[in-house]
Amino acid sequence: MTTTIQPTRAKTNATKGVPMDSLRKTALVAGVLYVITFVSIPTLVLYGPVLGDPNYIVGPGPDTAVIIGAILEVIVALAGVGTAVALYPVVKRQNEGVALGFVGSRTLEGAAIVAGVVSLLSLVTLRQAGAGANAAATGQALVAQYNWFFLLGQSLMPVLNALLLGSLLYRSRLVPRVLPVVAFIGATLLLVSDVAVLFGLWDRISAPSGLLAIPIALWEFSLGVYLIVKGFKPSPITAGMTASSTRVA
Repeated sequence: MTTTIQPTRAKTNATKGVPMDSLRKTALVAGVLYVITFVSIPTLVLYGPVLGDPNYIVGPGPDTAVIIGAILEVIVALAGVGTAVALYPVVKRQNEGVALGFVGSRTLEGAAIVAGVVSLLSLVTLRQAGAGANAAATGQALVAQYNWFFLLGQSLMPVLNALLLGSLLYRSRLVPRVLPVVAFIGATLLLVSDVAVLFGLWDRISAPSGLLAIPIALWEFSLGVYLIVKGFKPSPITAGMTASSTRVA
């Protein structure tokens, strides 16, 4: 009986998978979540009527587009927090404090996104209730509130996200260093744009804002695609995780 149990155990241990498999799954999950954060791109069109018309709250027509946009933004908020949670067990081995800061900044970003969504949905509720012309000022205030939440949450926080995660990935070499470099460049340009919007040099929705946001978007999308296709590069911090997994096996 002993001779039959031991080979079975050995076979079971051998088929549990290579220790790097868990890292590959982590990279895949994080990559997919990063790509999901781009599902909110259609909101540029979906929110057009509500953000562009100061009298939207008293106007006619359906609110379906705004509601769909709100759903997409909530998905983005959850996916954004998910990227940080997925990457944390790996990048904390490079610097736990910075990795925790990345989780915190992603969480703040998600909270700001949801708060902005609440502003627009409140406007929709007032419109559907027939608030009337007297509510025009309230509608404009809710739109302004959404714009500020967007600037601080979906524009300023990505600057901090890129600096925190970019520094971790640059030092750990978990991905090609060109990706964190793009993150640093994108963070700098986006910060310039945010300051310009803050001081009224140009609008949040404008050609300069769009152009200066491209590098940070390229960083996040490229990182997501790389993690999906390639996973993490060999690194001393993942070697430690591999060794730990081997001992457990």
